[in-house]
This record gives sequence, C-alpha cells and structure tokens, in this order.
Amino acid sequence: MNQQQKTQHISVFSTELFAHYLHIRCLSVMKCHQLTQTSSTDEVQRYQKCFYELQEMFTTDLMLLSFINRTQHPTNDQRTVIHSGQCASETPYELDTSELVELLQQSAIEHLTAFREIETQEFSSVVGIVKTDFEALYAYKRGEYQRCLQLSTRNVGLRTLIGVGGLSWVPTYPEFIQLMDDDIVSLIGLGLIVNPSYRKDGYAFESQLYLSLYLMVQCQMKLHHPVMSLAQTLDHIEVIRRHLDEAGTLDQLLLKLIERKLLLYISREFCSDVI
Repeated sequence: MNQQQKTQHISVFSTELFAHYLHIRCLSVMKCHQLTQTSSTDEVQRYQKCFYELQEMFTTDLMLLSFINRTQHPTNDQRTVIHSGQCASETPYELDTSELVELLQQSAIEHLTAFREIETQEFSSVVGIVKTDFEALYAYKRGEYQRCLQLSTRNVGLRTLIGVGGLSWVPTYPEFIQLMDDDIVSLIGLGLIVNPSYRKDGYAFESQLYLSLYLMVQCQMKLHHPVMSLAQTLDHIEVIRRHLDEAGTLDQLLLKLIERKLLLYISREFCSDVI
C-alpha cells in the first residue's frame, strides 16, 4: 500500500480494512508454532482501531468487521482452544459465511442493475435492453417467484424485448452462473462439453429475452398458474421463434428447454384434471 496516496478501494472494500481482514484470516488458518492467541487478538484490535479512524468506508467494511468480531468471540460451545502452537476445537466448528455471501451478492446485484441503467441510457435506441434482468435472477434464486414473475413478464413484453432490432446479453461466466438454477447451468455445461470453443469464441452468453422467458415460465409453473395462462405463454414462444435465427447456440437450446418444460407441465396438468 502506498501510504502517501489517498485510500484506494478494492471493488467495494476499503483497501486498508480489507488488508487487515486478510491478515486475520491468514492467522486464523495457520497451524504453526508462531501462532498465538495474543498475535491474533492484537491484529483484531489494530483492525478495529483502523475501522474507527477511517474517514470513508463501505457497508461491506462494516459487514466484515461484524463477521470478524463474531468469529473471534464465539459462543461457549464454539470456542477454540489454542495449545502447542496449533488450533484445536472443543467442538466441531466451521465458519458460517452464508450471511456474508448473501450480502455480497446483494451488493453485486445493485451494481449490475446500476450498470444496466447506464447501458439503457446509452444504447436503448439501437438495441433492446431491460434493466431488471439481474434483479429477476436474484429474486428467483431467493424463491421470490411472484416478484420474479412480475419482472420477467414485463421484460418479455412485446414492446420491451420482442420485436426489437437487437438483443442485450447476460454473461454465463462462473461469477454469474451462481445466480442461475441447475437446469440452465447444466445446459451451459453441456454446450461447453460439446463445443469448448464457445467460451473462447465469445458465445457463452444468453440474451435477456430468452433468459427472461425461462424465468417467466419457471415462476408460472412454481406458482401453479392455470393451463390457459401457460397456453398463452406458448403463443409468446411462437412470436419469439421468429427471432431464432438471430439467437446464439445457447439461446436456441434454452428455447427448446423452455418449450419442452412447458409442454410437459401442461400435459401433466391436463391429465391430472381428466383423472
């Protein structure tokens, strides 16, 4: 770190605070005779002092501090005993980072949505772009199917994505895949197995249109919409199929998956009603 310059930032973390955090994490996992409870405690105190003296910070800095405080001061049934230069637990104890991951994902979605806002302002006149595709993905991941359905249905609307001159894309890189469900991830994986050059050649993208349609159909089925409503969605698919020539390989596969899922669901519901 260059102490002469103004504090820099790593993504959404303050550099100095993040460096302290990494140091503490390294101390906590080291298993050598140099490690003592005193060294770990001293570093936490330096971290806390740095935090309270910093003029500008992010919400994520506060989250990390809270996380470190909880792990350094666990409850009685989670306490870690330091002896012979090694860490030994009285009871099995693993750090629960799920809350931290959840908060970081929320922050990422906010930044991605802000990016869509800028993208819409700059390019909406030449390409079809919606601003809420990442929000819809995140809502689906959290099981908020009604909100996801509202966002996705609006995104698939005839005046939003269908019938426009071009389509905006959603990357399918590992950083984004964690927001997608198993079926889409499997589809992407199979596509790359069949033709690994997709990733290298830049084809590892899904259009907002097909991804929004997939989320819409999935939410309709999970919310048990009537068959007539799902039949109307099939009409959407027919309209979208006219643009299939413009679609990438993953989009073509995704559209087939959507149609197959929808037809199987309608057939199953119809048979159930007959019985």
